[in-house]
Amino acid sequence: MRAQPSKIFAGLSIGVVLLSVVFGLFAKTAGSAIPRSHALKGAAQSGGGDTNILLLGLDSRRANDGSNLPRKLLDFMHVGSSSSVGGYNTNTMILIHIPANGKKAVAISIPRDDYVDVPGQRSKKIKEAYGYAKYMSESALYKQGVKNPELESLSREAGRTATIKTISALLQVPIDHFAEVNLVGFYDLANAVGGIQVCLNHAVNDSQYSGAVFPAGLQTISGVDALKFVRQRHGLPNGDLDRTHRQQAFITGVITKFRSQGIFGDLSKVSALLNVAKKDVVIDSGWDVLGFLPQAKALTGGNITFHTLPIEGYAMINGQSVNKIDLPTVRKFTHDLFYPPKVTASPSASPSTSKSTKPAKINYGHLANGSSVDGSKIPCVN
Repeated sequence: MRAQPSKIFAGLSIGVVLLSVVFGLFAKTAGSAIPRSHALKGAAQSGGGDTNILLLGLDSRRANDGSNLPRKLLDFMHVGSSSSVGGYNTNTMILIHIPANGKKAVAISIPRDDYVDVPGQRSKKIKEAYGYAKYMSESALYKQGVKNPELESLSREAGRTATIKTISALLQVPIDHFAEVNLVGFYDLANAVGGIQVCLNHAVNDSQYSGAVFPAGLQTISGVDALKFVRQRHGLPNGDLDRTHRQQAFITGVITKFRSQGIFGDLSKVSALLNVAKKDVVIDSGWDVLGFLPQAKALTGGNITFHTLPIEGYAMINGQSVNKIDLPTVRKFTHDLFYPPKVTASPSASPSTSKSTKPAKINYGHLANGSSVDGSKIPCVN
């Protein structure tokens, strides 16, 4: 049996959100056509003009209406069937902070196996908050006679709400907007965008699990190959953490292409991406995509850095391998990046102003400590 793959789709979530607001011609259409969620209703919001955006990649072998994806398509994507693998894990979680002052945006990847407190549930891997909440909601709704597609829609709302609350509580920051993309959405969006350049430090051969077989060095990937690239964890030195770096590298490639190859001026590509978004993407009901245009242009100009939330090590809990985290460390790490203290010229600055975040004990690799996207250099990863 194939191992359960991780869906690392936030790069394409970024793509559809950014491209949906590039042209005034498409902005209003995009805003009304992309499915909306009320999962952020009542949630705290950022002040002072800052914006925090959560990108979620959902590991599910089902369409947004709850129907099984065609087996032929699943086999082609090398991801297994709806009945044998998958679920509703959020195997991709990236929180982007866009400051109001025009400085660089910051993106933090949250490792999916971090063991955390989930509001209203027991402690578990952070990726599981969505699936557990969805299951409990779905069970209750089913007993009330609710059927698909409403059953799937309402229970997914419970999953989104649980995930948002979990991440906001973990990092103690508000979440202003979110975008969610499902499994087939990554494949569809990768094809719509076209080839993306990535770079590998070493050749890989993971034909048994993810299907990833790539040479070392700079190369262009699209469609199924893009899915294989971001799913691989077997055979990588740091497993899931290296897969997180693949995600960051893919996003870098997407943004670089936006900037250097004129996708913003290609109306056919924009239209194709919007068609995919209508089917595979969900965004929050309060997101004004037209108003987001200036920030979108800044991000595609390379004005963003990538980081990975630090972990302390690994442990076995309830028969599962999990990432151990230190709450003060991850919260300070996040706040230092999102809300850096103002630097003054006074030589008597307090120690807390200059104290660095406690370093993680795990070797994260190339993109872990922050990688800038400058539109010209593609970072190499494991």
